[in-house]
Order: sequence, then structure tokens, then C-alpha cells
Amino acid sequence: MATPAKTACARHILVKTRAEAESIKQRLAMGGDFGQLAKRFSTCPSSKKGGDLGEFKRNTMAKAFDDVVFKKEVLVVHGPVKTQFGFHLIQTIFRT
Repeated sequence: MATPAKTACARHILVKTRAEAESIKQRLAMGGDFGQLAKRFSTCPSSKKGGDLGEFKRNTMAKAFDDVVFKKEVLVVHGPVKTQFGFHLIQTIFRT
């Protein structure tokens, strides 16, 4: 059995409402550029970097966010995922 990943790299788009997140997810499904949409719509400071959060350790993000990054498919946009910060669209780039 594989050892669970200890770190991951992800990017996200954070918005205030589920409806906003769903609308952006539709744009992504129609070929929208994740980085550009993050710069335009995300309320997180990471928006300046296209939503890139860099590499981080397991259990350093909100639990719902962490669960997606460390348990769901890589390179797929997941969400909306609700945390105390709002609604996220999350794409895990890699796990190590």
C-alpha cells in the first residue's frame, strides 16, 4: 500500500458564494484559463499568482480543503468546497 502524501501543491479560486463558484467552474469547463479566472475573481491574496498556493504540508489548510487536496484526483478542478473563508475551486497540481 502506498504511503500517504505528506505535501502537496495546489491552486484555488476563492469566492463568497456557491453560485459564484459554480459560474466560474462552468467557465473552466468551457476552456477558461484557471490562472486568469483566479486573478479576476478570487478574493484570496494568492489571486495575484493565479491562485497558486505553492507547496504545503498535510493538515495546514482548513480540513475540507485539505481533504480535497490530499484525497481527490490530481489536476482535476474540485468544488465548490465550503470552508470558513468561502467557497473554493481547487486543483491539486502534485502530491509528494
